[in-house]
Amino acid sequence: MKLVLKFGGSVLLRDGEIDTKMIKRYVLIIDQISQKHKINIIVGGGNLARKYIKALENLGAPESFKDLAGIEISRINAQIFITALKDRAYPVPPKSFDEVIMALSSGKIVVCGGMFPGQSTNAVASFIAEEMKADQLINITDVDYVYTDDPKLNPDAEPIEEIKIDDFIKLIMKNPGGAGTYKLFDITAAQIIKRSRILLKFVSGRDPENILKAVNNERVGTVVMSEIGR
Repeated sequence: MKLVLKFGGSVLLRDGEIDTKMIKRYVLIIDQISQKHKINIIVGGGNLARKYIKALENLGAPESFKDLAGIEISRINAQIFITALKDRAYPVPPKSFDEVIMALSSGKIVVCGGMFPGQSTNAVASFIAEEMKADQLINITDVDYVYTDDPKLNPDAEPIEEIKIDDFIKLIMKNPGGAGTYKLFDITAAQIIKRSRILLKFVSGRDPENILKAVNNERVGTVVMSEIGR
């Protein structure tokens, strides 16, 4: 299969520090999967990016400037993955989709952060999944499922094991957000997933084995089904 793994930046942190032990565990799983499947990786900015975005907001920065800060943090996170993957990875995170296309031809694992203001790393992951004709996009987050509401704010939020893409779009439209606030997914990313009929999965990154389970189509996390039932 062709796979895109999207790591939320927050899964790289533990007690506010970069969790290198967890990153090494992710790399072991990636190595195992890449023996059978083609993989590319996108990494978000996470809580660290949100700290910088909040500071810029307090200082009166426009949305585009806050986006640029988030992009830079996500690219640093991507470089951390590249370092951990060593020569198995393309040596730098591409800065544009033209560079992505060139990097994909290298045969290496391409690791990207953000690219353009106003565009989330989930959108980047979806564009790349579409470009490489991926079978699955696996979104690795700090929660076990997609929920009916934000489980960190609403204790009555219910986990969703399976949802159709149109219902998923309705769910994320309830909280579109701005720079650094793409808590689940954003509408641009979801529309790309819909038109390309890519199987989208959400799993918790707290246990790296969840990634392997998702690839092997074991029941874990949330599956977003396309219109053709993939």
